[in-house]
Amino acid sequence: MKVLVINCGSSSLKYQLIDSATESVLAKGLCERITIDGRLTHTTTGKEKYTVDLDMPDHKAAVKYVLDALVDPETGAIGSLDEIDACGHRIVHGGEKFAQSVVINDEVIKAIEECNDLAPLHNPANLIGIDACRKLMPGTPNVAVFDTAFHQTMPDVAYTYGIPYKYYEEYKIRRYGFHGTSHSFVSKRLAELMGKDIRNLKLIVCHLGNGSSISAVKGGKSVDTTMGLTPLAGLPMGTRSGDIDPAIIDFIAEKENLSIKEVNNILNKESGVYGLSGVSSDFRDLTAGMEAGNDRCRLALDVFCYNVKKYIGAYAAAMGGLDGIAFTAGIGENTAYVREKSLEDLGFLGINLNNEANSVRGEEALISTDDSKVQVWVVPTNEELAIARETVALVK
Repeated sequence: MKVLVINCGSSSLKYQLIDSATESVLAKGLCERITIDGRLTHTTTGKEKYTVDLDMPDHKAAVKYVLDALVDPETGAIGSLDEIDACGHRIVHGGEKFAQSVVINDEVIKAIEECNDLAPLHNPANLIGIDACRKLMPGTPNVAVFDTAFHQTMPDVAYTYGIPYKYYEEYKIRRYGFHGTSHSFVSKRLAELMGKDIRNLKLIVCHLGNGSSISAVKGGKSVDTTMGLTPLAGLPMGTRSGDIDPAIIDFIAEKENLSIKEVNNILNKESGVYGLSGVSSDFRDLTAGMEAGNDRCRLALDVFCYNVKKYIGAYAAAMGGLDGIAFTAGIGENTAYVREKSLEDLGFLGINLNNEANSVRGEEALISTDDSKVQVWVVPTNEELAIARETVALVK
């Protein structure tokens, strides 16, 4: 089967066309600056990559450009849209309604719409992508793969907040967690690399990128994760604050004469390592700044790593032990300093880092020593392939 994987962000659209038989990528690309002006970058495997500026007033127009690129006689990957057997869509928030991926119908769309207020920047864009595919390729099945689904196995003690219970009953305010597709894919792959049955393992997956989250995976199921009702919670990230004392919001609003919405914007877009360093949200820039003697860059990196370390210790306690750790996503896969600093002083858990092996970038590698009781791996994530696999399983 040929599966088109669509990942609609608030102003972008990433896509891959995957041959499920070989799990090879036939074509991939990115639409960005949607609703602003528009730019498409497209690569068909074996052909030259190209970038073109196009008018993209909305995500529907972006999907149309993607489909045109895929069947372009010169640079495309397929001769006709009829060759696309199914479309898999990343959906950010499924609330409590979805504990697994589903084939999309009108009822599913209505349920996703009901979660829009939980992910106002992403779910509406996800729905536009679905609607465009259904209209432009009528008869082609579409599958929704939810960021939140993998974490629906969390016990109530892990997802319940210490606020009046009526807010959970009335508004479903609870911990949901995100990056579930990545956490699921990486935890399964980690078990394979360890040569053990995932049902017998206690694992921690550190998905560290511009948006970062950590999950505790016990017996193949998520039992806790750092992100919460929204992706703002947990670790300090590129521009997101992560966990803070909630009274800070009111304090800043009063001192700066700001609305709650304005403070929330600061916590989402002006905080994290960007706010701490005053330099950048890009960890490469922070590393360069630290090496050049910028102490705030050093502080931003160390605050991030300190929080990763705290969660590793907390989740080892929550699971009653630990067998393996995986570092994944852009920072987790490529930044040796972050991995080293995040594992510092964790020898009491049986974690011993191999500093030479830790120099690896962007490829699968065991980075713990032979005598380490806990295996530590770098495991590149592949959310698009995970979405394609889910799509094939359901469509078949």
